[in-house]
Amino acid sequence: MRLDKLLANAGLGSRKDVRKLIRKGAISVNGDRLNDPAAHIATEDFQTITINGRPLTLQHTVHLILYKPAGYITATKDSSLPHVLQLIEDDWMYADLFPVGRLDRDTTGLLLLTNDGQLGHRLTSPKWDVAKEYLVVTQGKPFNTEDVATFAAGIKLDDGLCKPALLKPQGDHAARLTITEGKYHQVKRMMSATGREVVNLTRTRFGPLDLTGLPEPGYYRLLDHSEVIPLYNLVQLDPPEI
Repeated sequence: MRLDKLLANAGLGSRKDVRKLIRKGAISVNGDRLNDPAAHIATEDFQTITINGRPLTLQHTVHLILYKPAGYITATKDSSLPHVLQLIEDDWMYADLFPVGRLDRDTTGLLLLTNDGQLGHRLTSPKWDVAKEYLVVTQGKPFNTEDVATFAAGIKLDDGLCKPALLKPQGDHAARLTITEGKYHQVKRMMSATGREVVNLTRTRFGPLDLTGLPEPGYYRLLDHSEVIPLYNLVQLDPPEI
């Protein structure tokens, strides 16, 4: 991994800031002072990095958001199929990230990646009713004003009644749908139960997070501390210190 990327990922500042540190000779690896921001650092040498003689502490909790493209499953690197962690650069492999919740292989949109197990568990637990918004494009029965009340009352599926959902039609065959559950293929089954087939599905929001800063599928970015705090507050956890 490039030295400047590693230091930026560790929370020492922007890439520009850490390059200044490196060029000033403040960074040593295995006791050797480095002045090249592009120097490659092997994983086994991460723990030997010092800043002005002080050991570098890698950021313990990491949170990324990914604009998931179609064709990737929401799984870890152990999968034999194309998976979302293959979209993340090696810079973050030290963090042991995992996806929070699931998106179907053909579904696109917002996916949170973290290494905080407690946060991930709570965000996906039915107890906390974390809102997830989707942009749904369908074929079949057009949307109408009656559908708003139908979804708000709860759609009945084979495995039970869904919690109330917020439907906002965007025309005859598109709508924004907000749910607070994570049943198997839930959005597709809700649409099927009301006479529609989903032809395109994109998650646009997860709790307080949206696709801001992710211009197209395949892009991802690190959440800053101001974005992380609302996530922890949402499920009544103390946010990590900076």
